[in-house]
Amino acid sequence: MFKTALISVSDKSGVTELAQRLQELGFSMLATGKTAQELTNADLDVTTVEEITRFPEILGGRVKTLHPKILGAILANPNDPAHRRDMERHGIEPIGLVVVNLYPFEEMMQTHDEEELLREFIDIGGVSLIRSAAKNYPNVIVVTDPADYTWVAEKLKSFGDLSLDERRLLAYKAFEHTACYDATIASYFRTFSPVTFPDEITLHLKKTQDLRYGENPHQKAAVYATPKKRIGLAHANALQGKQLSFNNYLDLEASWNLVREFEDPAAVIIKHCNPCGVAVDQNLTEAFRKAYAADSISAYGGIVGFNRELDPETAKELSQYFLECVIAPGFDEESLEILKTKKNLRLLGLKLKEIIPVGDLDYRTISGGFLIQEKNVESWPDTLKVVTRKEPTEQEWRSLKFAWKIAKHAKSNAIILATNHTTVGIGSGQTSRIDALKTALFKIKEKKVIAKDLAPLVMASDGFFPFGDSIIEASQYGVTAVVQPGGSIRDEEVIQAANERGLAMVFTGLRHFLH
Repeated sequence: MFKTALISVSDKSGVTELAQRLQELGFSMLATGKTAQELTNADLDVTTVEEITRFPEILGGRVKTLHPKILGAILANPNDPAHRRDMERHGIEPIGLVVVNLYPFEEMMQTHDEEELLREFIDIGGVSLIRSAAKNYPNVIVVTDPADYTWVAEKLKSFGDLSLDERRLLAYKAFEHTACYDATIASYFRTFSPVTFPDEITLHLKKTQDLRYGENPHQKAAVYATPKKRIGLAHANALQGKQLSFNNYLDLEASWNLVREFEDPAAVIIKHCNPCGVAVDQNLTEAFRKAYAADSISAYGGIVGFNRELDPETAKELSQYFLECVIAPGFDEESLEILKTKKNLRLLGLKLKEIIPVGDLDYRTISGGFLIQEKNVESWPDTLKVVTRKEPTEQEWRSLKFAWKIAKHAKSNAIILATNHTTVGIGSGQTSRIDALKTALFKIKEKKVIAKDLAPLVMASDGFFPFGDSIIEASQYGVTAVVQPGGSIRDEEVIQAANERGLAMVFTGLRHFLH
């Protein structure tokens, strides 16, 4: 291999040690401005790129490596006679190792919004060097990740070269690196686009951790995060507990999305991505007690979400039960001390302000591609319509709004039965709406609670009622008010069933299916 290395790095961690090892192995080194200075300060022999090109850096550093004597030295194929003739004619010496990483656009995007400043962190020359070296991987080793410095140096020391497979691996990493870099820049400029669904879209995902396993123990899994402002569950602060699984993350996301719907102190318990107990109360501990009591059987081993920092009283209450994970905006020191006794309980902190922007999209995988949609950010619409002779009472209105917010986060078909800001029965993921209602009613009946103890008992449905049977069934157990989207061809039949039984019914004109 050719023993000339070009080094030009923004992230200089480990580069001096690498250069020292390369010099010991007989490499001569080329470097750009600040990298050259760093290596010179370490008493290493370095030739600057300017000495090769005979042309200075210009335009404030925007142009420094974009020169035939640099790109030609990287792209040349020594086995091609025409390439050799061109190199001899123009005095180009081949480069065999390229060590480059790029301007920190992603990091700057996290902390700065000034467009003019961010533009200066769009790397041009570095990307060209990396792509050139990766294209010519049989002849040039390309290294973009400081984590690869040690093993590459050790291979060169032991064997004098890298195998073709190892070169391919580094080329693959290089192309992923530049692709992700460009995807991050594209995601920034996408915020200025009036088009929600462009013809082409790119994603930059960076692995943050491996998971214990996927949906099942025989499936491997990992978490990949987007770079956007480092927000959302993928960037949550893990405070305690064993490693999370794929399913834990799905349940935590469902919990966090739902609990953030409420302004007052709220507690949400999730099982298999569905709420099994939700309550709002001025006291966080009481909210949890009510949510847990709503379906204590399902709550066993559940995921709990809070929209307030956890306090010691609530921590003591939590410590009495077997739970998998707790997510909250924060945990005070005393609460953390209390929950230390539950060594396997995972605790995650995620600030309420870390909310995914409205403009973000929802991605779902299918075989061969993705489905992409706008996120469902609608909640309690302004255009409500009372369609029955009876109007909801003030107390019923409050309970209806509470139940409707939960219906948005339960798998369809979904029925939510609630009273006074507490769920009492949830039916979700059923193939018919009447079955969803029967599931929700079963949750009440198994606790041997009677309707008069639940007044006002209200019902929310994520989709319209296709028949009047659900209204009849619900009224027989004491439901007095219903909220639903409306829009069925049998709406009149459903409204008539409600009127005949003295129920109040509200149409939202908004469906909340969740698949």
